[in-house]
Order: sequence, then C-alpha cells, then structure tokens
Amino acid sequence: MLDKIKQLIAEISGFSAHTLEEAEQFRIKHLSKKGTIALLFEDFKNVPAEQKKDIGKALNELKTAAQTKVNELKEQLCNTDTGASGMDLTLPGDPLQMGSRHPLSIVRNEILSIFDKLGFTVSEGPEIEDDWHNFSALNFPEEHPARDMQDTFFIEKHPDIVLHTHTSSVQVRDMETHELPIRLVTPGRVFRNEAISARAHCIFHQIEALYIDENVSFADLKQTLTYFAKELFGPDTQIRLRPSYFPFTEPSAEMDVSCSLCHGKGCNVCKGTGWLEILGCGMVDPNVLELNGIDKEKYTGFALGMGIERITMLKYGIKDLRLFFENDLRFLEQFAAVV
Repeated sequence: MLDKIKQLIAEISGFSAHTLEEAEQFRIKHLSKKGTIALLFEDFKNVPAEQKKDIGKALNELKTAAQTKVNELKEQLCNTDTGASGMDLTLPGDPLQMGSRHPLSIVRNEILSIFDKLGFTVSEGPEIEDDWHNFSALNFPEEHPARDMQDTFFIEKHPDIVLHTHTSSVQVRDMETHELPIRLVTPGRVFRNEAISARAHCIFHQIEALYIDENVSFADLKQTLTYFAKELFGPDTQIRLRPSYFPFTEPSAEMDVSCSLCHGKGCNVCKGTGWLEILGCGMVDPNVLELNGIDKEKYTGFALGMGIERITMLKYGIKDLRLFFENDLRFLEQFAAVV
C-alpha cells in the first residue's frame, strides 16, 4: 500500500492541465468521496497496527499534495484565461438602455403636480360603476343621450352597471364619504362607445378637479384655471371662457388657451382662431350638492375636467390619438429623455 501511495504522489506531482475542466476532472478523480484517496483511507482500516503510523503519514502527505496541486492548477489556469481573453476588466460596462414614461403618464404627473401645489389631493375609484354614481347623482336626466347604449358600455341592465364614462363618479363617492371642505383631483381611465379614429377613441384618460367649501365663487374657478394654464403651457398663456352646458354644473363653461404655436395669430392647429379648447368647467349645480347630502344653502363649489390625451397632443404636437394605445416603440422612444 505504501508503494501505491508513493506512486500516486509522483503521478500527482507530474500532472499538468490545460483547461479548468481538466483540473476539475483531476480533483474528482483523487479528492472526491469516491476518489482514489478516499478509497485508500477506507483500506487503511485493514492495515496492520505496526504499519499504521508510516502509512497514515504517507496518506496525509498524499491528500495535501493533491489539494495543493488542484489549487495551483486552478489559480494558474484562471490567470491564463484572463490574460488570453484580452479583456481590460477596469473598463466601464456597457451602458444600460434607459426606458421612459409613457407620454400620457408624463402629462398626467405634470398636471397632478400643479394641482398638488394648489392643495388638491388625489382620489381614485372603480372603473365599473352603477347608474347612481355615474349618472343620477350628477343630475343627468333620464332621457340624457349618455345613458343610451350608443354612448356608454353597459355591463348589466336593470340595474344598470356601466364602465364609467367620466371620473366624476369618483367625485360622487368622495362627496358621500369625505368631510367638508373637499379639494380633490381625480385621474383615471374612462370609456365611451365611440368609433376609433385619429381624433377619438373608446378609451381615454381624464383628470377632474372638485372644490367645495363655503363662499366658493366663479372668481375662484377662474383664478385656478389661469394658474393651471400658465403652469402647464407657459407664463405667457392666456385663457378665455365660453358659455357651455353640463348637467352637473351651472353656470358651465369651456376653457380655451391661447395657441402656443402661433401665439394667437392663427395656424392649422388652432384652425386660424388663435385658441385651443382644453377643458370644461363650471360651478357645481345646487341639485348635485343636494343629491349628495350637502347643504346647498351653505356650500358652493366648482368642478373642472380635461382629457389627458388632448392636452398631450397639444403639448407635443401629436396628430393621431391612436398612437397612445399602439405601443409603437418608434413613437414611445421619442420621449426617452422626458422623466
């Protein structure tokens, strides 16, 4: 057995490997649980007592020699591989391709940040609504066309369950549960049964704002709108309010901003008028306050709502609404530099 150990020591000392795989095979052959050295330690149990001292010493030398050889081979081969690759490990890594926010998210966050400065808090609600929260509590008459199948996606009839057509339904829930005064902004997706084209879609995004308190006037609404327009479109932006009609506000108005492309002189985007319509607004109708359990003699308020797609199109000069929903990287990568 002693001769076999000496033979293995000589074999290990003279071994050389050219790859890490060969070094690993060498380790498995000699140092694994079923390797040559492990088998010799098993046979050591049967060695006569007078020979155990010499053979035991030789076995330990064999194991140490094998382990040392494996470590030397791995270190040598690792250094050789690194040098042969010609790679400079001190060079910086490849740059990671940065993603970007969707243009609608960029504008949404910008609008919310403006209202945050005015003290509004964000409120969100369900996209599936009942008739009360989507229509009745907002003073929509029974014969209003928005209640028809042509304009609304109905999930159920009798009772009516719909995909909400505006985020005003979230404001109804807030009026039911929040203590007064209320100063909320409600972003979200809305759904309307419209043909998809460059200027219309069955899904779009809205942001609405609601402020209810004592002595709220139309002057407060105008000041809020002026501040919002100047923050979003620039300090030179002018606004104008045109009379309009909404079931849940009285009086109601449409707000236009001066065209930022032609500065009011008239161009193709503003159709020669110098103005661009961006939102609807008005004082909350007293009937809506009463329907939602608010004292209409004591409290007044204003509401406003805008489509995020329209403002994004105006802000970035986008002419086709469908681009927002197609996930075309050629379109989205244009906003990679915008956080």
